[in-house]
Amino acid sequence: MQLTQTSTIDNNVKSTTTSKLLYIDNLKIALTILVVLHHTFITYGASGGWYFTDKTTHVGAIIPMTLFVSVNQSFFMGFFFFISAYFTASSFQKKGAAQFTTDRLKRLGIPLLFYSFILSPVLSYIVYRFAKGHQITYLQYLSGFDGWIDFGVLWFVAALLLFSLVFVLFSSLKKSKRHQLKKVPSALAIILFAAVLGIASYAARIFFPIGWVLKPVGFQLGHFPQYIAMFWMGIMASRNNWLQGFELKTGRLFGWLVAFMIVVLFPIIYFIKESTNSSIEELCGQGYWQSLMYACWEQFTGVFIMAALLIISKHRWTGQSTVGKTMSRAAFGVYIFHPLVLISLSVAAIGWPMDPGYKLLIVAPLAVSGSFLLSMMLVKIPGVNKII
Repeated sequence: MQLTQTSTIDNNVKSTTTSKLLYIDNLKIALTILVVLHHTFITYGASGGWYFTDKTTHVGAIIPMTLFVSVNQSFFMGFFFFISAYFTASSFQKKGAAQFTTDRLKRLGIPLLFYSFILSPVLSYIVYRFAKGHQITYLQYLSGFDGWIDFGVLWFVAALLLFSLVFVLFSSLKKSKRHQLKKVPSALAIILFAAVLGIASYAARIFFPIGWVLKPVGFQLGHFPQYIAMFWMGIMASRNNWLQGFELKTGRLFGWLVAFMIVVLFPIIYFIKESTNSSIEELCGQGYWQSLMYACWEQFTGVFIMAALLIISKHRWTGQSTVGKTMSRAAFGVYIFHPLVLISLSVAAIGWPMDPGYKLLIVAPLAVSGSFLLSMMLVKIPGVNKII
């Protein structure tokens, strides 16, 4: 499991003020909250890598945590790429290649440098000093620190920058011409798209199993078939105005399919894993049939969730309160700084006389609210608010 997570939406995209796209802002808030919860669940029991973990041993807590992380991983980062890409084509057309590239390098590159060279060493020191108990100062720790290039959760930002630059290159080379609008994909087309993604993910994981990380950028290439596909789908949706054409009944259909994938098929997959004594490694890749089974479940589930959320929110989640607008503005800052809040809280909770499963119930809401409050303050700082 990669450090996500998670994981947030393109910070170039300013909150839209039109009611037609307020649901995108609302989705951005929900996905950002899921990022924080994702890492909190990994901290206290679900499988995955994180700076600090204090995992429960109770199976009754581990199973729902694992289900949450598995379902979350199936869609939330792919959804971020889709939403970010949705605004990429129009931004490129408005600004032109030079200005668009400069803007991306500034708004995505500066957070990458800040996280790698400033925030990442601080996070590592907090764990080293207060969780592991090494009595050294921060300057002493830095003298032996060798992990300077570490994007951590900002692997998403690095990937988004890469995808954006590739998009600029292809768009610049391709002659601009009017194109015939493609009709909105049918439910069947979306299902077939999910099937292709399942097979592509299985093929990628033969060489790059889940958990294999391309260092130092932090890319888990086993997940990238979905990320690349969803970024391209975001471009296509923007160019062809797809979001305005989906009907509510299609969203409801995918909602029922999501329930089937989680309530019915996930327990079946778990039963097959246990009855065949399959290992986690066999589910993660390297060409095993169990990997094909899991990759298909993951991609069908993820695509169905994205379709259901996007379509239903378009019809039902079109309003936004003042608090919602403020949270939307702070979302990118939450993505950058939530590790600081979560790690500080979880390290402080080490000595609490309770099982880590119960700590989750306390730390999770504190991490979410604390991360948003911190970001809301940061976006008021002149200069900083131009980046996040």
